[in-house]
Amino acid sequence: MPTRRRAAILAAVLLIGSLTACGQEARGGSRYKPDTGKGGTIGLAMPTKSSERWIADGKNMAEQFRKAGYKTDLQYGDDKVENQVAQIENMITKGHRLLVVAAINGSALTEVLKRAHDAGIPVISYDRLILGTPYVDYYASFDNEKVGRLQGQYILDQLKLKKPDKGASEHYSIELFAGSPNDNNTKYFWSGAMKVLKPYFDSGQLVVRSKQTKMNQATTQDWNGGIAQKRMDDLISKSYGDEKVDAVLSPYDGMSIGIISALKSAGYRGKDLPVVTGQDAELASVKSIIRGEQTQTVFKDTRKLAKQAVQMGDAVLTGKKPQVNNTTDYDNGKRIVPAYLLDPVSVDKSNTGLLVDEGYFTAGQLK
Repeated sequence: MPTRRRAAILAAVLLIGSLTACGQEARGGSRYKPDTGKGGTIGLAMPTKSSERWIADGKNMAEQFRKAGYKTDLQYGDDKVENQVAQIENMITKGHRLLVVAAINGSALTEVLKRAHDAGIPVISYDRLILGTPYVDYYASFDNEKVGRLQGQYILDQLKLKKPDKGASEHYSIELFAGSPNDNNTKYFWSGAMKVLKPYFDSGQLVVRSKQTKMNQATTQDWNGGIAQKRMDDLISKSYGDEKVDAVLSPYDGMSIGIISALKSAGYRGKDLPVVTGQDAELASVKSIIRGEQTQTVFKDTRKLAKQAVQMGDAVLTGKKPQVNNTTDYDNGKRIVPAYLLDPVSVDKSNTGLLVDEGYFTAGQLK
């Protein structure tokens, strides 16, 4: 074969190989899109508007991403998995650069996140760990087991239970509520609370008269306050009679309000109300605490969580390494997801002013 002909064929082969490689890159062969830097649209997939905290989360992230130089596409799934999947699919189709997802059902996003991966779109799991997929890059949340420990310890402190004692003469009744069965955080809240409370179940100082002591007996679909209220009604009527409920472990403020409504319907008033915990420092519950009804909530400053998610996302998109503080504990079944966890804070009547000092509420809102 003449030398010039061989050279021409070789050049053509190299050109075809180069074009093929470029085509693979464009179809998502690379984990991330080759263009780095500011700009583009961030998809924010939030679960519901039925809780004021998720409205605040979405608003805070959208504002902070915009300040960081990005556009945002904020969507709420109305607690319907099919809605959230469709919204994420649409974000992928539109070519958003990053997805931040607070999952309605942590196990239901496997296929759609595979599509995000194939399109080279990184994913941050927000507050609720997404399960069963390797295509989650980072996780931003609070120390959710600590939330449960704070709730459990608050109950012990209010009942003045200092250490497990099988010979103790005083015994208190308690009923247990857990979060939604499709939310991975539920098990962390429950586990944290049980680590604190179980020794007192074993000693007999805390008694669950309904005998519903397992998480799957205590879960509350979609964290729904109405469902919690109905279950509390049933627990009182079937297990208490003339006996008094001394404490209720409630993992979320919206449920706590429903539980207190059931207690009031059963005749509990003022100092007769049991210790009732909560979470998220929602305005209605903080006012309830000030009135002396709900006893405690766990404050999780979602503005700080939103800021952390924005910092993570910006780092990923600009070729930097996101800040994490936990690389061992959050196994989603397919990989250990590097996480950044923020600290929650216990709030009761004695320190509701903290929420004003932090700028979370104004003094006028708490009147």
